[in-house]
Amino acid sequence: MAQISTTHAEITSEAELREVLGGLPSKRAATKDRSRLHPLQIEWLLNSPFCVIATSNADGTCDASPKGDPAGHLIHVIDPQTVAIAERPGNRRADGYANVLSNPHVGILALVPGREDTLRVNGRARLVRDAPFFDELAVRGKRPILAMIVEIDQVFSHCQKAFMRSRLWQPGTWPGGDVMPSVAQLCKIVQDPEETLEELEAYYAPEHYQSLLY
Repeated sequence: MAQISTTHAEITSEAELREVLGGLPSKRAATKDRSRLHPLQIEWLLNSPFCVIATSNADGTCDASPKGDPAGHLIHVIDPQTVAIAERPGNRRADGYANVLSNPHVGILALVPGREDTLRVNGRARLVRDAPFFDELAVRGKRPILAMIVEIDQVFSHCQKAFMRSRLWQPGTWPGGDVMPSVAQLCKIVQDPEETLEELEAYYAPEHYQSLLY
């Protein structure tokens, strides 16, 4: 691990952390988490087309993986204490899913486009290769290839400050598409694969990638 200069004033205790943050959370913030979904939180999940799943393996190595599908086909609510998240064809690295096999604890951040608040779900996960609800999660006639079932330990809404600060949903603040190299260029520069840049551009072209989604 890289050495951190003492000039960075590293925080090493919760007491120091609380001092920097200005004390304990307010009563409203401290007591907002629940162990089961409220009907309005169920509605939120059914309207969410995108989430990020955080996992770690048994030794603590972490991963955060984005998941996306049409709203209503990504997160399936089995009951107020159980949800399932669909998996589609991908790169087959399975970093997060491999983590779940050794450490079931997961965190989920569910987004609704245009909303600056989010819903956080923490719980314990397991993987299934089939279940009756797979039919309800089918997209373009394709059922999920697997699903992650999460038994909820904690769920709560998270305030909008991060989205307000980042102005994430404000198109006028977005950088132009040419600020960063294309996906193909990044792949060629960072990974230096054997494919040519032209071959990578064809592979990552939206019209080709659309054919790989399901």
